Amino acid sequence: MTFRYLCFLFITPVTVLAQSNVDSGVYTLEQAAAGQVIYTRDCSLCHGAALEGSEGGPALAGSAFRERWQGLSLAEFYELTRRTMPVTKPAGLSDIEYTDVIAFVLNQNAYAAGTTELASDTEVLGSFAFVSPSGSSPIPLDAAAAAAGLTVEWLHHRGDAGSTNYSELDLINRDNVGKLEVAWRWHSDNFGPVSWPNLETTPLMANGVLYATAGLRRAVVAIDAVSGETLWMYRIDEGKRGENAPRKGPGRGVAYRRDGDQETIFVISPGYHLIALNAKNGQPLDSFGSGGIVDLKENIDQDIDLETARIGSSSPPIVVGDVVIVGSAFPAGGAPPTKEMPVGNVTGYDAVTGERLWIFHTIPQPGEPGHETWLGDSWKFTGNVGVWAPMSADPELGYVYLPTEAPTGDYYGGHRPGDNLYSQSLVCLDAKTGKRVWHFQTVHHGIWDYDLPAAPVLIDIKVDGTEIPAVAQITKHGLTFVFDRRNGEPVWPIVETPFPSSSVPNEITAPTQPIPSLPEPFMPNGVIDDSLNNLTPEILAEARRIASEYTLGPVYTPGTVYTESNKGTLISPSGGGGANWQGAVADPESGIMYVSSAATLGVLGMISDSDRSNMQYVQRDEQIEGPFGLPLLRPPWGRITAIDLNTGKVLWTIANGDTPESIRNHEKLAGVELPRTGHQERAGLLVTKSLLFAGEGAGLYAMWGGGTMFRAHDKETGETLAEVDLGGVRQSGIPMTYAINGKQYIVVAAGAPNHAGELVALTVAGE
Repeated sequence: MTFRYLCFLFITPVTVLAQSNVDSGVYTLEQAAAGQVIYTRDCSLCHGAALEGSEGGPALAGSAFRERWQGLSLAEFYELTRRTMPVTKPAGLSDIEYTDVIAFVLNQNAYAAGTTELASDTEVLGSFAFVSPSGSSPIPLDAAAAAAGLTVEWLHHRGDAGSTNYSELDLINRDNVGKLEVAWRWHSDNFGPVSWPNLETTPLMANGVLYATAGLRRAVVAIDAVSGETLWMYRIDEGKRGENAPRKGPGRGVAYRRDGDQETIFVISPGYHLIALNAKNGQPLDSFGSGGIVDLKENIDQDIDLETARIGSSSPPIVVGDVVIVGSAFPAGGAPPTKEMPVGNVTGYDAVTGERLWIFHTIPQPGEPGHETWLGDSWKFTGNVGVWAPMSADPELGYVYLPTEAPTGDYYGGHRPGDNLYSQSLVCLDAKTGKRVWHFQTVHHGIWDYDLPAAPVLIDIKVDGTEIPAVAQITKHGLTFVFDRRNGEPVWPIVETPFPSSSVPNEITAPTQPIPSLPEPFMPNGVIDDSLNNLTPEILAEARRIASEYTLGPVYTPGTVYTESNKGTLISPSGGGGANWQGAVADPESGIMYVSSAATLGVLGMISDSDRSNMQYVQRDEQIEGPFGLPLLRPPWGRITAIDLNTGKVLWTIANGDTPESIRNHEKLAGVELPRTGHQERAGLLVTKSLLFAGEGAGLYAMWGGGTMFRAHDKETGETLAEVDLGGVRQSGIPMTYAINGKQYIVVAAGAPNHAGELVALTVAGE
């Protein structure tokens, strides 16, 4: 037996004793919060970050743990823990540290907290017995930790592995949010040869240090979370390979893993290397791959040129237990130069050694399920079907959830007949093996660029009295698909609905598309007469005149061949969404999900152009001009929507900002009382114990998009409670939050045209 199997040694069941003092509690939340820090430092290596157990030690939470320890008094529990833990230094902690760890274990097993403080003497410890707990789930500890002045971290790209972007922190609350002010700014001016305004990174925070990405070459930076001081920087020089990268720039951040004393930062470089860095100093880990680097292009089961093949990634990897999982991204696919492209296979790597553990073929190979959906041998040459959006995971189940994109190309599928699995699908894999557990295709034979653009949200909901561990996947075109995340069963019926077939030569559209009966859509889709700008009768008349030159129709109206009498099909949302990578956030206490989206417009006018591509048809480049230079669609042009995932009903919708000044002052709108239109961008959202935070979106490339305000909203109504000006820059990333020394911070990436991106840290003045 190795030393790793000696941790806690919870193996012998004992006689059941009576329960006492359970309902009133024999520990405080402050103790449990302190114990969480100690557990993470000294115990998680063997017993898992979520007490789920590992090869090194048994689980310390759940029914199996309680069954093993039925009737054991806390006095016995304490003494065994003190004698044997931690395995590297038995009896090496103080009495207070041991009782704090025990309080944390009790909390994670849903034993009630109270006002009585857990102590190491037998009188208190002996009064408790390990029997059925009084609660159904652990009480969250972040608020208690923050109140006690402890550090509350942000260890995942979207707050947790389930991508809720939720924090129970409440030091910034309704009573003081009006005092929110800038604590510090971190500037990315000198990261890269050119200024990069569109900083989409979401920092992580561990041990008082922020970890983020910046600049053209995606440098990794460590920043003091209190002062904003730069602590270290790492970047790789990829030469021509980096220059050929399809997704340059900072990307959306990094992944973090804590394994005992070893803390590792993982980043995917623009040139598609997976790099493991020591979080303490930014140095590559020699034990991982070759000098800290794994060449991802060599691990995707394809014969491609390592320097010129245009495959990369803009989202961070995700760490699930001991596995690092990597997706991919490609150039824009409206007019690919060739129908032959690399495939975005998903790969999993050993988090310590960098060894490739598995690969999932997103275009199934012969003999694999789904291969039959690629007719005419199109699987041999078609590419893409990557996972460019962030992924989510359920560490307890050991599952990872992949939101996949379209095949080559985005708007023409005549070269790839069939439904084309696993494109534009939510795919659930076993994170250890890469084996498919279940999948659902949200768009059959996609020709609208309706990729799954955002991380799936994992949240427990209650539908008609039944508790369901759910996963909710939003789409670019305003739909939300909700499943039982264990088995892929839809929470509400999904109806295969007939839609018109394509008139483009050789394009064979799917006869039906899946439409969820619930949740209700979070924005309109399709372009019909009721979609057109109607701010005044004159504007509506001009909008109708412009629209008459195009094909209109509901969602899933196919593209049409461009002619003098028909400029193509108008689609809304466009291929950019609707919703995009900013995605959705969710409040696990209420089951309410919040989605940001924009009213965008696209033109699918298909042309043959042998100078641009060997595909039979590609999208014609066209920017549609609205009435008198105004948007063709009616407002709001940017919105935030609250959806109750317990009922599937939309609770409220608000514009994501005020009406842009250029529209308020437009000559055709003089004297017109305008509604609050919002900005034609997507707000990055953060939900906390009492508030919903949202910027106005970057709008760096949109004529009517972007604003510099960052707002706190009432979660139940959407009412604006407070706002702060970011100071000439516009939100460009997803906000995150953490607490240090009794002070809560919110950090958001922001930028502006001709202004390098920056991280803006906000906190309450005078606290």
